[in-house]
Formats: sequence, structure tokens, C-alpha cells
Amino acid sequence: MPSEPTANADPSRHPGGQAPPRLSGAKPDGGHLHEFRDAPIELFWRVRRECGEVGEIDLAGTHITLLYGPEAQEKFFRAPDEQLDQGAAYPFMTPIFGPGVVFDLPVEQRKKAIRTRALRDEYMRRHADLISAETEQMCERLQEPCEIDLLEFFGELTTYTSTATLIGQEFRDDLAQKGGEFAQAFQDLERGTDALAYVDPYMDIPSFRARDAARAKLVDLITEILDRREAEGRRCQDLLQVMDSLIDENGDKRYSRSEITGMIIGMMLAGHHTSQGAAAWALIELLRNPQVLASVVEELDAIYADGRQVSFQSLREIPQLEGVLKETLRVHPPLIILMRKVMRDFHCGGYTVRAGGLVAVSPAVSNRDPDFFPEPDRFDPNRYSDERREDARNPWSWISFGGGRHKCIGSAFALMQLKGIFSILLRRFEFELDQPSESYVDDHSKMVVHLKQPCRVRCRPRKAGAVSAASARRVQEREEEEAAARPFRVCVDRSLCQGHAVCTGEAPEIFELGPDERVQVKDEAPRKELRRKAELAARYCPNHVIRIEDL
Repeated sequence: MPSEPTANADPSRHPGGQAPPRLSGAKPDGGHLHEFRDAPIELFWRVRRECGEVGEIDLAGTHITLLYGPEAQEKFFRAPDEQLDQGAAYPFMTPIFGPGVVFDLPVEQRKKAIRTRALRDEYMRRHADLISAETEQMCERLQEPCEIDLLEFFGELTTYTSTATLIGQEFRDDLAQKGGEFAQAFQDLERGTDALAYVDPYMDIPSFRARDAARAKLVDLITEILDRREAEGRRCQDLLQVMDSLIDENGDKRYSRSEITGMIIGMMLAGHHTSQGAAAWALIELLRNPQVLASVVEELDAIYADGRQVSFQSLREIPQLEGVLKETLRVHPPLIILMRKVMRDFHCGGYTVRAGGLVAVSPAVSNRDPDFFPEPDRFDPNRYSDERREDARNPWSWISFGGGRHKCIGSAFALMQLKGIFSILLRRFEFELDQPSESYVDDHSKMVVHLKQPCRVRCRPRKAGAVSAASARRVQEREEEEAAARPFRVCVDRSLCQGHAVCTGEAPEIFELGPDERVQVKDEAPRKELRRKAELAARYCPNHVIRIEDL
């Protein structure tokens, strides 16, 4: 790919610094907006080919500078909120979340709002049981051969697993009475992410009318649940009840029902949307690659051969399945563009984007960069083996969950949720594609990407098969590894820590959280017997904050 820009750059637009080169082909009636709505990924690749590592597109007067390559993307993800603000880049999400919620909050309040204790390691260890129970319950409906629509099936399942774990079991049970209405309203809400929102998120078009009606419906559903609890004298312990019970300094309720609904929507988008799409695509890719499917099923059979239940610990070491899920997220990232608003001039690659502009990166392009992912269009779960680890070695190129301190805070939860679901589904059922393989494609007409429907598969209960000796072999390998442990030291990049506390769960002898809720190292050169624990902490840290070095 060219590294030097070939498009026109106009220095006069940016006194004191050269402006980013503009992509050719802008139309008088909307710039590149129509191309962005019809074929966004092709547009992003065209910027990369024509402009190099920095290039600007025009969406009906809104100018977005796209950044490519690990160096530019690292600058993007490491920039402080005071320079590149995530929330200010998404004003068109305000009609979905509501005013004063999520992206509409000031920076410091937004940081506090996204830190939910439900994503801390100590709570994550409890979530596996809930995810397992919800999956088993859904499986009871698949006892006979049948057809299922993947988007609908995984949408319902991840709605229940996400609400039960992130909000509370009582809310999940209340939601079950209104599950169909809630799911439909949520689907209509996501229609509001049409790219026309860049121009005017309040224009009178069908998708925006459906969005507004859906949000009003969700407020009504949340209000109905809370009113019913009050009428029945039920005092629930879930997050919904906590938010409704908070009082401000004047003795009034701190949050309105609309604001509570907005926060619930934010959690659902984070905990449900990514998992719904990734689960559907993972199953499709497994069926497209039968040898990979056989390997994953063999792995699961071995892990659960002794009759153990799905648990947090059993979900830790499933390398084949984890590789499939990570490769699915690489090839089918749930968000194809990540944006920031420039609050202070941003310099990159010899160009300057002035304050007030927008900068962005594209996971859809970065994840298929052949310089970092050989044969980028090939589905290859072995990229994440201990020998290759292409995600950890290229943290500024493998950006399905973003990067830096703004990396999706629910990334570890999403992977655990998916591993829990497939640990049960693939051992209980056999699946077959019900459509031509090439008919399973994404719908890129909205910024929240989903599979196009229909996306059906056939399903039937699985016949019991032979279990391999893989689990015994893994135990032996682990014992040999621990016996050969070498002296080491621990290095951390505290600037990237999000406070998940995975490290303190894996190796409390080495790590702790400081007063700022970021990781601290108790002993930078622990005794060598702790190496296995330190390596697990490094491996499972969602942000790859920890590095282990030989002494």
C-alpha cells in the first residue's frame, strides 16, 4: 500500500500546519455521504490507497480525517480526552441514549458512568453460572430438529445473559414478561444509527421516526416494571432498582425514568450487540470451516469429559474456541469506524487536524492489514496461538474492541459470555447452513452493523461421541511448564489500565489496584514459582497492560 499521499492537500485551510489530503470523488450534494451509506468499507480502503496513512472524507459538510497504520492509530488511542474526545464525536447518539446520558455527559462524569462493578474480576467469576443457566434454558427449546434465525436466536439469548449479569437477575425475570416487545423496540432503536445522522439526527425519515418511537416504548416498559414492583411491594436488589432509588442533595430522585432507560440502553448496546453479532458470525464461520469446528468440539469434549459444569475457571483455558471468537471479531468487527472530536490541534504523519474537526480509525481496514495479518481474508484461528498471538503483538492494529483506555470496557465480558454460550451449544447440538454460504453478509447501511436477515441454520440434538485425551495432555503440559519456570520480572503500562482487576484475581501475590483504581505491582521480580500466575494475568488482561520479561 502507498505510504505517501497522492490526493490534494490544501495548506491554506490550516494555517501553521498542512491539512490532511482530501479524498477525490466528493459530490456537490453530500460529499462522500452516499458512498459512506452504500459501501463504507470500500470507501475506507479507497482513502487508504489514495491518501496513505492520513486522509479526509466529507459527509455533507462534516469532515472526518481517517488514520491508518499502528503508529497513527496508537496516537489516536493514547490521546487524552482533553485532546480527542470520544463523547463529543457522537452527538447523533443523543436521541438514542437521551440527553444527559452516556456520550452527552462531561468527560469526567462519563468516565465514572462507564465503570460498572459488574465488569470487575470478582463479579465476572459469578457471571459464568448465570450465562450457563440462560444458555441451557434456551437449549430446552431446541430438542427437536429445527431451523433458527441466528440474529433472532442469539439476540434473545444475549439479551437475557447481559441483563441477568450486568443489571440483575430480577430485571431479567421482569423482562421475560415483555421480552418480545423489548427486543423489537431495541431493534427499531438501532435503526436510528443511519449515516444520515451525521447530517441531521432529527430529520423526518422513517428510520428516525422508528428510533424515537422505540425509545419512548422502552421508557414505558422500564416505567411499567418499576411501577409494578412498587405496587407489589417488591424491593429488588438489581441495578435498575438502585438507579431508581438514588436521591440527590435536594431529596429528589437523581435520575428520571428516561435517564434510567438511557443508561440501560447503553449497557445493552455494550453487552448485547457485540455478542449477538459475534455469536452469529462465529457459528457461520465454524460451519464454513468444518475442520476448525471438529477441533473446537473435540476441545470442549475433553474439557468437560469429567462431567464438570461450565464455570469461570473452565472458561479460562479454551484456546481453540477463543481463537475462533477472536478471529470472528477480526474479520467481522461490530463497529467499522471509531471517532473522536479534536478539542486541541492533533498532529499526525506531518498533518494537522484543527480543533473542532473529527478523526477516526477503521477496525474493518486495520484488522485486515496484510502487513500484520498474513492472508488477511482467510479465517485462521491459529493467529492467536501462543506462538503467534497476532492480537497481543499488534494491539494498535487488532482493534475490534478499540484500544487504549477507551478500549471497550466490556471486552473481557463479551469473550467470556461467548465462550460460555458455545461451551454448551456445540456439545449439545449439531448445526448446518440453511442458505448458500455466500448469502451470509453484513448490513452496512447502519453504523451499528448487523447480519442481513434471513440468516438461518438447521439445528438438531447431537449424538454422543468419543472424547479425546486432550485434557490429560494439557494437564501434563502445564505441570511440565510450571516445573521449568524461569526467573522473571513484571512490567505494566498503567496509562492503559481500565481497572478490570483481572490481574488481582489471577495473581494477588503480585498485583493490586491503587487508589486511582489502576494496577500496581507489589513485587516487580516475584519468585519464579509465581510465573504461571503472572503469565495468566498478562494473557487475560483485556488491555494487554502487563508484560513478562525474563531475568
